[in-house]
Amino acid sequence: MKTTIIPIVASGHAHHAHHHEHEHPHEHPHEHSDEHSDEHGGGQRAAKAATAALRIPLTRRELLRGTGVLMGTLAVSSVLSSFAPSRAWALELQGLDTHQGEVILAFTRQLYPHPTLDNAVYALVVKDLDAKAKADPAVRQQLADGVKQLDAQAGSDWLKRAPSDQARDVAALAGTPFFNTIRSTAVVSLYANTMAYAHFGYGASEGDGGYLNKGFNSLSWLPNPPASASGPIPTDS
Repeated sequence: MKTTIIPIVASGHAHHAHHHEHEHPHEHPHEHSDEHSDEHGGGQRAAKAATAALRIPLTRRELLRGTGVLMGTLAVSSVLSSFAPSRAWALELQGLDTHQGEVILAFTRQLYPHPTLDNAVYALVVKDLDAKAKADPAVRQQLADGVKQLDAQAGSDWLKRAPSDQARDVAALAGTPFFNTIRSTAVVSLYANTMAYAHFGYGASEGDGGYLNKGFNSLSWLPNPPASASGPIPTDS
């Protein structure tokens, strides 16, 4: 019996990914963000784009051809679950094993914490790191050693460590090659993809037309500035 499982595929990075680095300037752990608004129609369009091509029936056996696999379930409250063919998702690994992938995903959540962002989006970071590990033995060893170090810190399995302790462990590794490899990958992979656009309400699947007339000032978490603080509205004339 086959179960429809959403395969985590290429992250679909935006052409101008560096813009998202400026929008989310998380340079180190503990820089929390509440930017989870999805009040624009662009968020729904992005969600549809993120799931439209994922109607692929897979079995667990078909997913276990690589070195490991990550699996999870979209939250009921997630905008993605409204459009996805299934709430179950999976990522086949080719350079990392399952435990390494799970630790790196949890590490990334501590590094860029968004409490309501689905693990499926964080899995895109693992996917890109897995591709680097498969292509470069040095990266593969670096990531493996980093996971071993975290496990040793926990005494066995870092995933069993309390979130507050995990946060301290991540902060302690700031500036190390392991930390920097994950951070430099995550700052693009986590935000420049259609699933993130849907969650945060970017509406960026429409292209680079800008937001002048598409809710650029619909910032529910900021007060409206006084008129005197606003410059002239540009026009094409």
